[in-house]
Amino acid sequence: MEIADRRTPDGDRAPSLSRLASYAWSLTADAPRAVLGLAGPPGAGKSTLARALVAHIGEGAAYLPLDGFHLSNIQLARLGLTARKGSEPSFDVWGYVDLLRRVLDDTGRDIYVPDYDRTLDEPVAARHLVPPAARLVVTEGNYLACDLPGWRDAYALMGECWYVEAPGGVRQVRLVERQLAGGRDEAEARNWVATNDDPNGELVEKSRDRCHRIVSTIGMDMFKGSQ
Repeated sequence: MEIADRRTPDGDRAPSLSRLASYAWSLTADAPRAVLGLAGPPGAGKSTLARALVAHIGEGAAYLPLDGFHLSNIQLARLGLTARKGSEPSFDVWGYVDLLRRVLDDTGRDIYVPDYDRTLDEPVAARHLVPPAARLVVTEGNYLACDLPGWRDAYALMGECWYVEAPGGVRQVRLVERQLAGGRDEAEARNWVATNDDPNGELVEKSRDRCHRIVSTIGMDMFKGSQ
């Protein structure tokens, strides 16, 4: 796997997972706990990178995905957002902000974290855990660096926010495969990507310059399970 980092202070253009984990861990130097955000467009590899960083660091790190704050299908239908599931207004951003604040303020208790279940096609409670031993919490989601109500508040709670990107063609393949795995046929999958994922990605790309580090992931499938 190649990771190209365009804002590495020491000039290392392709840091290893170990080097990225070291950069992330340095955020904890002056605080009992810190949050690292990974923003970026759909299909960039944010969740894979986040999980790899947490696994590499070990018990000192924990995972907190934005996906757990998807609105339920009932709420999406009520709001007329069913066809725009995954778009910026389809998340409970204020619930997400509240959990980030609790993660930073309440370092002595177990904190349970929701996730999204792609089989159920719904958010689920308490799938992940931030234990007291976790000094770094890695959170990831499309909109974490967006200069929009709620997201600004989340961004302000992060020690750093990195922008994760991948070539457009790579992201398209990943996104179509994701929809096929969810039960859509080829035409439906490509239509969903074109009418939902692509507009979401265009919004997210506007937040790129707000991020502290740019990490471009290539061959991310090779990274799954890396230690």
